Amino acid sequence: LMRHIEDLARTAFSREIARYSGFLSDREQDLARAALGRADIEEGFRFEGGWPQAERRILCLEPEYSYGENPIRCVRLQCRALPGAALPAHKDYLGSLMGLALKREALGDILLPADAPGTAYMFALEPAAKLICRELCQAGRTEVSTRLLEPEEIPAFPAPERQLLTATVSSLRLDSVLSVVFSLSRSKAAEAVTSGKVQVNWADWQKPDRQVVQGDVLTLRGLGKCVLEEVG
Repeated sequence: LMRHIEDLARTAFSREIARYSGFLSDREQDLARAALGRADIEEGFRFEGGWPQAERRILCLEPEYSYGENPIRCVRLQCRALPGAALPAHKDYLGSLMGLALKREALGDILLPADAPGTAYMFALEPAAKLICRELCQAGRTEVSTRLLEPEEIPAFPAPERQLLTATVSSLRLDSVLSVVFSLSRSKAAEAVTSGKVQVNWADWQKPDRQVVQGDVLTLRGLGKCVLEEVG
């Protein structure tokens, strides 16, 4: 990935033409920043995900005199669920997209607004977005209709709600902090770490005794993500 980003940056800035990556995860965005630093690129780039709070973002390399055009499009999906049937969840939409043989780097965030049950918004690179509109007709067991939105039609999504938790721990070991954040026993938290379900700053980590520090981002697959904002 870092070699690819370096090559992309050199092409963009030597030829003064805009270049864009695929969608990158949090961890991949960190690697991309490191690659840009290695290539001595300090400006002329940004990360864009289609909406302000996006987690998955593309790297936009746009030299000063280049003509850039955002390659991200948004598709709105509306479900036609039968009465009493469960609406598709995030994993149902993602599974349906994978069924179209789309690569993950072509897909950004999938949003399911709480105030619009049965409606989902998908951010994707333009070729993938057009394919979704042509081919996707079902998510899970529910029929869906699709529509490619113009930029001005994309709604203003509210920022995700975050819960602030204050707790006292016996130590700043990874398993100890995870146990209070996700309401697990210490042994269950340690088991989650050793089984490969935990990431620290978006990198896999399998040692429960790792010491975490202020600013670390901890992710437990299936349960969520937290930021250690302050150590008192």
